[in-house]
Amino acid sequence: MAKAVQQPRCIWRLPTVKERTGLGRTTIYDLMKDGRFPKNRRIAGAHAVGWDSLEVEAWIAEQLGKVA
Repeated sequence: MAKAVQQPRCIWRLPTVKERTGLGRTTIYDLMKDGRFPKNRRIAGAHAVGWDSLEVEAWIAEQLGKVA
């Protein structure tokens, strides 16, 4: 069985999170509010936010595990 290759940790902005998860902006923020999606973090000052790529990837893996 092949081992998963871990990607380097980086900050994903909303367009990347939407692309990787297939979710829309409203759904992402609703899930965050309910504690069912990784929280975003402020970056580069007060107006920019991003998500930890490893947290989002772990969330995706968890969702795929529920389907399998």
